[in-house]
Amino acid sequence: MPELPFLLPADDRTLSPHTGYTRAHWEAAADGMLHAALRYATPGQGLIDLPGPPSRSGVRSDGLEGFARTFLLAAFRTAGASGKDQHGFLERYTEGIARGTLTPGRDDAESWPVIGHHGAHGQPMVESASVALGLRLTAPWTWEALPSDAQDRTEEWLRGALRHQPAPNNWYLFPLTVAGFLESVGRGDAETARAIERGLGLLEGWYEGQGWYSDGDGRSFDHYNGWALHMYPLLHAHLAGDEALLDRLGPRLRTFLEGFSLLFDADGAPIHHGRSLTYRFAAVASVALGALTGHTPLAPGATRRVLSGALRHFLDRGALTEDGVLSLGWYGPHAATLQRYSGPGSPYWASKGFLALLLPPDHPVWTATEEAAPVEGPDRALALPAAGFLVQTTGRDGLVRLHNHGSYKLRPWEAEHGPADPLYARLAYSTRTGPTSADNTPDNHIAIEVRGVRSARLRIHPLAAGPDWLASSHTPAFPDAGPKVPSIRVDSLTLVRGRLEVRVHRAVGVPAGTRIHHSGWAVALPPGTPAETEQGAGIRLDGEEVTGQLLGLHGWQSATAVRAPQGTAYGPWALVPELTGSVGEDPAGTLFVALASLTGERDPAPLADLATAEVNGLAVTVRLPDGQGVVVDFGAGDAPTVTEAGA
Repeated sequence: MPELPFLLPADDRTLSPHTGYTRAHWEAAADGMLHAALRYATPGQGLIDLPGPPSRSGVRSDGLEGFARTFLLAAFRTAGASGKDQHGFLERYTEGIARGTLTPGRDDAESWPVIGHHGAHGQPMVESASVALGLRLTAPWTWEALPSDAQDRTEEWLRGALRHQPAPNNWYLFPLTVAGFLESVGRGDAETARAIERGLGLLEGWYEGQGWYSDGDGRSFDHYNGWALHMYPLLHAHLAGDEALLDRLGPRLRTFLEGFSLLFDADGAPIHHGRSLTYRFAAVASVALGALTGHTPLAPGATRRVLSGALRHFLDRGALTEDGVLSLGWYGPHAATLQRYSGPGSPYWASKGFLALLLPPDHPVWTATEEAAPVEGPDRALALPAAGFLVQTTGRDGLVRLHNHGSYKLRPWEAEHGPADPLYARLAYSTRTGPTSADNTPDNHIAIEVRGVRSARLRIHPLAAGPDWLASSHTPAFPDAGPKVPSIRVDSLTLVRGRLEVRVHRAVGVPAGTRIHHSGWAVALPPGTPAETEQGAGIRLDGEEVTGQLLGLHGWQSATAVRAPQGTAYGPWALVPELTGSVGEDPAGTLFVALASLTGERDPAPLADLATAEVNGLAVTVRLPDGQGVVVDFGAGDAPTVTEAGA
């Protein structure tokens, strides 16, 4: 376990028996991170040029990003302390705002870039939201300390966010946040009102139910749902005292947290799925927001358990460099975790996790004894068909898996070809494994092989759902210059019981004899580690923290373990279990059934001892332990059905 570059208080295992963390730990962590980041401020404090490779937006934009995102951290820290600022953080940020807005766009050491349209000059719009929210939270000590001409310049710079085109997603909430601040300091007008109305209107169109918003048009569901689509409008409503808006948005947050709170491992890790994962413990922003607004299903002790679990998880695992700066990665640096827009200041959207400090010291979240996290209860299977997710948790090891049958990154107007995004396209994700990189063999994938080229899974169409299962279909996609196979699709279904995952695939319209491949969980291992072959041609991979297993039950002819030399966010080298078969002539030959498992239990039972499958036409009967059985029928209509099988 790496040593932190700053001191934290001793663990308090009486108040916090699970994590040892209290509010004092959060305050010390915030202070340590701010001291480390501010060492890289320019002489006039206008930019914070953190070390690392520049993003596609350029060094000046990166400097603004470093300033704005750490300012948000300073704002949560000091606003939560009623303005007490023993380290003088806000004075430095106030000076930086005055200096950065003096001559925006000028090529000097301090000036901020101007806000432009989404694209080459759009990144400052993202940062304007952090500047505006930071000012709104600390107005008595920052905004009111600015001379009137500096206030005017800051307003003019911020209004660039209202006058330029955002990206077609959560970016529309950045102008909303800017407008909310301007109205809070008496500078609202028709322009600010339009920005708020537009953002809230689009939000309604993106709401899919069960607390889940799509991140723009389409079906893009990930952590942005919590740290952006819930956070910005609901925090605006809370700060503005807009009870009508709170009454509309608050219940959605409560419903969201009923499922989302299950996506944190017993070791504190959030689910490793979706983009911008380098924001790390920003994942708990919505959990803190639920407590702040009163719209949460969690008891105060369970709330702190999730909050502190996530913060400690990353601090204990090397998320900070030796000089205290958040690295570009997951634990340490990890290139495959990043996006093209990631720069040295990007990880500091992790500051959103410190929204918890807005809860006053006497709030029950800080004073109640920690309780177990939701994942630490009985085994759970929770279908969230609105987002196309199936959550699977196991209490014995505290591990979470998220099965994806409805979330993808492709926009409605984008062509369905090319490589898939590993952070969205996989069949499943977990809190202890990461997807393999786009350049390695894909984990948790189903692929059709034509002329040596394997298909990708891009646009995912939800089909049906039950309490412990979800089904979807997709059209196998090939590179633009690759093979063209008309009128084919793959239907997929995942059913979970305990640690077991029954995975059934149907190849529709795929020519007989076509090869098909299915992979399981990527397990981070030391290079050269052999894979154990189980009875029945299954594969078992024993990592330090997890064991991954994959067994073919029907249709699969061979099993092997494939190397992933780029590793995952959890280790520099990994193995992926893979099954291979061929599509048959008769209906039964188009069905492929596998049993998968990912567990933190030591020496788990072989999968061959736990399930059998019998196929009759387009129906498969799977027998599970203790006489449990299910019939998955793909011939009953447009979508599969699942029924209990007789003993």
